[in-house]
Amino acid sequence: MALALLSHEVSDLCIGKPPLRCLSAATATVADAIAALKSSDEPFLSVWSCNHDETNDDNNKCECECECVGKICMADVICYLTKHDNKALSLSSVFDASVSVLLPKSRSIVVHVQSSCKLIEAIDLITGGAQDLIVPIQTKPNTKRRQTRNAVVSLTATTTTTIHKNSRQFCWITQEDIIRFLLDSISVFSPLPSLSISDLGVINSTHAILSVDYYSSASSAVTAISSAIADNISVAVVDGECDGEDPRAVLIGEISPMTLACCDESAAAAVATLSAGDLMTYIDGSGPPESLVRVVRNRLEEKGLVGLISLVDSLSGSSGSSSSDEEAPAGRAKSYGRSVSSAARMARKSVAIVCNRRSSLMAVMIQAIAHRFIISLATWTNV
Repeated sequence: MALALLSHEVSDLCIGKPPLRCLSAATATVADAIAALKSSDEPFLSVWSCNHDETNDDNNKCECECECVGKICMADVICYLTKHDNKALSLSSVFDASVSVLLPKSRSIVVHVQSSCKLIEAIDLITGGAQDLIVPIQTKPNTKRRQTRNAVVSLTATTTTTIHKNSRQFCWITQEDIIRFLLDSISVFSPLPSLSISDLGVINSTHAILSVDYYSSASSAVTAISSAIADNISVAVVDGECDGEDPRAVLIGEISPMTLACCDESAAAAVATLSAGDLMTYIDGSGPPESLVRVVRNRLEEKGLVGLISLVDSLSGSSGSSSSDEEAPAGRAKSYGRSVSSAARMARKSVAIVCNRRSSLMAVMIQAIAHRFIISLATWTNV
């Protein structure tokens, strides 16, 4: 029965998956990426090497080979704005940069596979570090012509369409999709689901834990946050350095890429000015407290970060208006949050998602799905 399960192809996991909305690495800018992310129900968007806005001599769409070169989320934008905002750069020059500056430089986290790729091969790719598998969508012949004519999705003026060479469309399979598929067939693996993750030996005790001290500046964690995005983990916020000398540092919470992905770009101002502990409060829940908003604004002025000040003012639209204490939280929540799916909003909590090493494999998988990412702190010493 287990062999029958592993004989499944990735096309079986693509049923009902929507075509990817694409950005062109050649023409899209950071501003385009922000607009596209805000208009999307999903926290991540794909970036492709091709540009379908270009036309050939016959006035047909570009027939160049298309390859997904990476994915981006609002957390990438926030890290980029935090790193590059200074007195010498105007905000427009930062936003006009190519979207490729948001892509990770170290390694690719997206892999192209054929729809006939076996499930076991897909699992090997995911465990090997891939976060998303790009799969061509199989289209019925009688609907192919209609899709070619009508299924164009425009996000901004410089965004590519979802129709690629030879009228192909793609979707992606995520770690979450594979875990859900395995959970649906969990009885096949009996009695493994009832065993603890410690007994199964799935805890990697040699994996380096990304951490930042609760009282240290959030800006000092930008590099760690960027690494966390690439590795699909979170940055632990601890009381005391977790440097090996004190392996029992107290875990306070976490800065999760998924949490940042549910914010808008103005969160870069909080990263640039607040401590790691205050940043957790700022990005948690439905919106930042009024006291922290004032702190961020004052510190931006002290540091002379004109670009971030104008960004915050342009998004809030309320720098010159007054409101009561009762009205302010609702207004801030509206400008602070993005239109994201309900599942993504569940991730907007800075409390660390942890599990006990004695928890069963099934319990951990369900917990991971519930919070839309893999449990990254399961090996924390005090858990």
